[in-house]
Amino acid sequence: MALTAYQLQFKRRMKRAIRQRAKSDQKARRYAQLLADALRLSQDAAAQMNALNSLYNVDVSTQTLLVHDLLDVLQPDQLTGLLGQSTPGEEEQLFNLIPDGNGGQPLPENPLFGELAAGTPIIPPVQAAKRLTAQPSIDKHPTGAGGQAAENVAAAEI
Repeated sequence: MALTAYQLQFKRRMKRAIRQRAKSDQKARRYAQLLADALRLSQDAAAQMNALNSLYNVDVSTQTLLVHDLLDVLQPDQLTGLLGQSTPGEEEQLFNLIPDGNGGQPLPENPLFGELAAGTPIIPPVQAAKRLTAQPSIDKHPTGAGGQAAENVAAAEI
């Protein structure tokens, strides 16, 4: 059975979103490992600075403000532990039958999915438009001398 345009659009969008999720996971893993390595290096440098401070009787800061704040929040072993608790691509991919919604017609292009929204914008029916504007709006009406504007809050009717 051939897929409808709606189902093909869903399949294309889902594949793109899964690729994007995998890419972000890969980057997060790489940066977490780099951060853990940098924090370990800063701890080694702090130990050397402490030894120099006591040996030469000086008081030089052992950490930068950023490293100090990062070490207050997390330790390198915490990052390594988080990385060890999961593996890349561990999420199970379940592919279900794609429901055939919207009468088989594809949905409008959406920039959220990396698509170029071209053409005429879709205008919702009158009832849907009224529901969208049910929030209070501010109307400015000129009143009195001097052309001062008074703000009147009017609730839209449903």
